[in-house]
Amino acid sequence: MAVPELFDRAARRARRDRAGLAGGVLDQLIAEEMFDRLDCVARTFAQPLLIGASAPMLAGLAARGLSPTVIDAAPRRAAAANGSAGEEDALPFAPESFDLVLAASTLDTVADLPGALILARRALQPDGLFLGCMVGSPSLPALRQALATAEPGARRLHPQVDARAGGDLLARAGFALPVADTTMLTLSYRTFDALIADLRASAATNVLADRHKLSRSTVAQAQKAFADLGDGERTVETITLLMLTGWAPDASQPKPAKRGSATASLASTLRNRAP
Repeated sequence: MAVPELFDRAARRARRDRAGLAGGVLDQLIAEEMFDRLDCVARTFAQPLLIGASAPMLAGLAARGLSPTVIDAAPRRAAAANGSAGEEDALPFAPESFDLVLAASTLDTVADLPGALILARRALQPDGLFLGCMVGSPSLPALRQALATAEPGARRLHPQVDARAGGDLLARAGFALPVADTTMLTLSYRTFDALIADLRASAATNVLADRHKLSRSTVAQAQKAFADLGDGERTVETITLLMLTGWAPDASQPKPAKRGSATASLASTLRNRAP
């Protein structure tokens, strides 16, 4: 029997199409973080794949002289980027097609995240780089608390992956030199509705398969609870960006030393360094 999917794929596509290629503030912040990391890599790339079409990512790649192949689950958004429509966990590309794969702000709602990472690794040429960024754990604590106050026990926010789980997923997918780390963004909002508008603009609202529409009374309670968390003017919200970095395996990459191959013991080293 098939396991029910956590996310509603049709709703996910519709939300991304509604947000459009321009995206929102979260798309911009994710693009800035990704290019900060990419610019630290001391090598050039010629055949990039962009998973998740967004204007900030396309602009950043163009500024670096790169013209990516683009794929996005949302068909209109993909077409606006001159790309193709497709799901991350069903990439249509042949193995070793790209030397760089960038996954921008989509991995947190992929139905099969381990499978998506495996396919991204297979699409890379040997020693190719994968760089992904998504909303990770812990994120949106103020929103979570406001919704829990308004509707106790309801599941409104997506499950979030932390850095440890992210590193494990990269290793399981077969990436060499896997690294998962986080960057925390601190934002502030005058109202609950302003936060929701930012999330909606970046297609980051609820696409859980078992979601249901909020009633007016629940929204009103969430608005009040969110305001109560602030200082009377604004409420602080935090978003953790989970950065995933890995390389397609290649013989030229550094390898860890074999266990037991050390020629000196730690005890003797510390003894020799003692005053």
